[in-house]
Amino acid sequence: LFGTLKSGRRPLPGAASAESWNPAMPHTTHERTDELHAVGLKVTTPRLQVLALFQDHGQQHLAAEDVYRMLQADAHDIGLATVYRVLTQFVSAGVLRRSQIEEGRAVFELERGEHHDHIICVRCGRIAEFVDADIERRQREIAQEQGFELVEHTLAMYGVCLDPACSSARPAGQGPCE
Repeated sequence: LFGTLKSGRRPLPGAASAESWNPAMPHTTHERTDELHAVGLKVTTPRLQVLALFQDHGQQHLAAEDVYRMLQADAHDIGLATVYRVLTQFVSAGVLRRSQIEEGRAVFELERGEHHDHIICVRCGRIAEFVDADIERRQREIAQEQGFELVEHTLAMYGVCLDPACSSARPAGQGPCE
C-alpha cells in the first residue's frame, strides 16, 4: 500500500518517501511548514514546536521526556502524550530516527539518511556517533553466515568517556556532559 522507508518502517498515509525529506536545518516557520508538507504531514503547532526543537537544539539525541521538559521550559503548552504521538509520527514519516540506546530508553534524532552507530558513556550519558566500514562489512558477513539477509541493524557500544568533566555518574534527570 505504502512504500517502505530505508528504516524498514512504513510512512504515514500520504507521507512522501524518505528521499523527499530534506534534513537541512530550516529555521523559519515557513520553511518548517514546507518540510512537514513535503513528508505528507499536516502542519500543527505541536509538530512545528517539536521539529524546531530538534533542528535548533545542539544535542542530537533526545528522549521523549527530554523533548517534553525542554518544550515546557520554553513555555510551550504541550502534553507528554502529544509529544509521544508527534515523535511516533515523525519516525513513521522519516523525519526522525528512533534508537534504543539504553534498556527501556529510546532516543530520537533527525533522520539524515545515512547510517551511523553510537557509543554511549555509562556515567554521563554522552552519545557519540561513528561510522566504520569494517564493522558494517563484518555485520553483513555475520548475518550471511547465520543464514540471514540483513535489512536493518543498530549498534550501541557502552563505555566511559575520557572527558575531564565526566568524573562521576550523572545526577538523575541531567543530560550528558558537553
